[in-house]
Amino acid sequence: MSATSSIFVSRIKGLPMLDANGDQVGKVRDVVIQNRSSRRSPKVKGLVVDLFAHRRIFFPMERVRSVDGNQVIISGLVNTRRFEAREREVLVTAQLFDRTVQRADSPVPETIYDVAIRHTRGREWELAEVALREAGRRPFQRSHVTIVDWSEVPDFIDNPGPQDAEQQVMRLSELKPADVARELHDMDATLRAAVVEAMDDERLAEALEELPEDEQVAVINALDTDRVADILEEMDPDDAADLIAELEPALAENILQRMEPEEAKDVRTLLSYDAATAGGLMNPEPVVLGIDATVADALAGVRREEVTPAMAALAFICRSPLDTPTGRYVGAVHIQRLLREPPSVLVASLIDPDIAPLTPQSNVAQVSRYFATYDLVCAPVVDAERRLLGAVTVDDVLDHILPNDWRGVQLDRLDAEVIDG
Repeated sequence: MSATSSIFVSRIKGLPMLDANGDQVGKVRDVVIQNRSSRRSPKVKGLVVDLFAHRRIFFPMERVRSVDGNQVIISGLVNTRRFEAREREVLVTAQLFDRTVQRADSPVPETIYDVAIRHTRGREWELAEVALREAGRRPFQRSHVTIVDWSEVPDFIDNPGPQDAEQQVMRLSELKPADVARELHDMDATLRAAVVEAMDDERLAEALEELPEDEQVAVINALDTDRVADILEEMDPDDAADLIAELEPALAENILQRMEPEEAKDVRTLLSYDAATAGGLMNPEPVVLGIDATVADALAGVRREEVTPAMAALAFICRSPLDTPTGRYVGAVHIQRLLREPPSVLVASLIDPDIAPLTPQSNVAQVSRYFATYDLVCAPVVDAERRLLGAVTVDDVLDHILPNDWRGVQLDRLDAEVIDG
């Protein structure tokens, strides 16, 4: 959809909604918006649509292809589940029209006459402007209408309180970490603080890994230092190191001192390397096996819940000790090869001789070329003594080479794949 100028909700209400074939599926009844943190413009979540079967449903804004004065064009299937507004969602026509407000630079109270929305980037829409007129005027009385930016209207959407934090946490417990991060990303700051306070450490750690760095830092700065240490212990060491590197040095050191010694040691090791090298990108907890391990042992190692799919792609064979830095690195075995072999076979006999290890000094460009050349998603990192230090996965590299705000952009677009309502 190409960029459009603002369009007032009163012009959208009652418009026919057509599918990609031009067939009418219903009429627009209202627009659903939701407040966001950091004084960002409220997000347009979707449309309330009256179907011809006399059922009112929700349709996500990300699947609206165009809006004009005559019709609304959509794509994809229509979820016919009856619409029910969620907490913190606001219906523009039903709940905002005719609300009385008092602007700082207006001598008299005003009422909301209309609200304009605009298409921003991708498939996203947000609230843009508010049309106001003097309060107390009857509908048939003529009065001057003033159009202002949404931010000039005080208490446009009531600030949420923390009283429903427990309920929100229960709802979030059913979601995947990326979806939890999306919800936290869109929450009002007050509600987000209450929800973060009520979440358990493991769940919050998983969600933090999916948030943009600036939002991670904002969450951490608002928490007690002891709890921050507990949360970072639940995170993958490389993600914890990335987050600690963004904090003020004094706070970072205070947190490290409060972490369990073994957990803090891994993080300090990663922080000793340049962030743009294999040493700075690696996870020091790959799947490591002894030279006498069998295929059954290897499969048990890669199927552990805490092992990510990318990290499970390779099992590394080393001489003892098996904790990183290990004894001498022997080689690596693909999980696909393990799945094709009998459980009693020794993994040392299945090593792929073509997997050359990286050094901790390998820069991100070299690591990127490595993955592209060998068509791998995971790679070993060894030191000068050929001890295994950890493993780099392709997602670690992508995190580093993508723009700094890629997580925020991705979170804003996640709804495109979800039928909400």
